[in-house]
Amino acid sequence: MNKTKSHSHGIFCWSELCTQNWKEGKNFYTSLFSWGYDDQAIGEGVYYTMLQKQGDDIAAMYEMPKEQVDGGVPSHWLAYIAVDNVDNCAVKAKMLGAEIIAGPHDVMNAGRMLMLIDPAGATVALWQANEHKGCKRLGELNTPYWHELATKDSKVSSDFYCSLLGWTSEIKPMEGMDYTLFLVDGQPIAGMLEMTSEWPEDISAHWMIYFAVKNCDATVNKAISFGGEICVPATDIPEVGRFSVICDPQGAVFSVIESAMDNV
Repeated sequence: MNKTKSHSHGIFCWSELCTQNWKEGKNFYTSLFSWGYDDQAIGEGVYYTMLQKQGDDIAAMYEMPKEQVDGGVPSHWLAYIAVDNVDNCAVKAKMLGAEIIAGPHDVMNAGRMLMLIDPAGATVALWQANEHKGCKRLGELNTPYWHELATKDSKVSSDFYCSLLGWTSEIKPMEGMDYTLFLVDGQPIAGMLEMTSEWPEDISAHWMIYFAVKNCDATVNKAISFGGEICVPATDIPEVGRFSVICDPQGAVFSVIESAMDNV
C-alpha cells in the first residue's frame, strides 16, 4: 500500500468546492488563480476535479447533486483538517456536542474522512490520509493560505476545537475586537472572530478559506470581470495584509489575501 506522508495532525490540509455548475465553476477558478485541472470521472458525466498548481493537487471541486440543488443548498467551499485517527475523532466530536453528517468512511484508497457540524453550527471535515495527503502546496501564492472561523459563540467554538484537536488558543487584540489565533506546536494555523449584531442574521457560523494572491486589488478586478461579486471590498489589516471576500458566480464564498507577513 502506497501510504503518503500526511500533513501534521490539526493542520488544514484540503479545500473542496461543491458547486451548482461544475463547468462554469471550473472556468471561474482556473481563470482567476491560473490553476490547471484533472477531471476524474466518478459517474456518467460526473467528475471530481483536482485543481492543480504546476501539476500538484491543491484543492478539488465537484458538481452538487440535483436533489441538493433543488433543495436550495448553496454552492460552498469545505475545509478539511488532517487528523491521525478519524474514527477516534468522530467519537470524541460527538461527545463534545458535534453532529456527524457524513462518515467516517473511506474515500477509495485516498484516505478516510468525516464531515461534522460543530456545536456552534459551522461545517468542517476531518481527513486521515492514506494515498492522498491533501494539498501539496499549502501557503503558496494561489493556494489555501489561512482559515478563519466566524462564530456566534467564541468560547463554545474554541473549547470544541481545542478539546477535539489539541489546538491551543491565543487572544490577539485587533481593531475593535479580540481575534483568536489557533496554534499547533506554537504556530498559528487558523483564526476565529465572533460574529456581532452587525452581521446579517441569515449568515450562520462558518469556516472561511483564504487563498494567497500577489495583488489583492488585481484579483478582485479579475473576479468581477469573470462574474464574481465582492462581499467585502479590498481592505487593509495593519501588519497582516490586504484582503477581500468574494462570492463566485455560482454563490460560493471565499476570501483572498495579499499577505504582508511573509513572502508567499
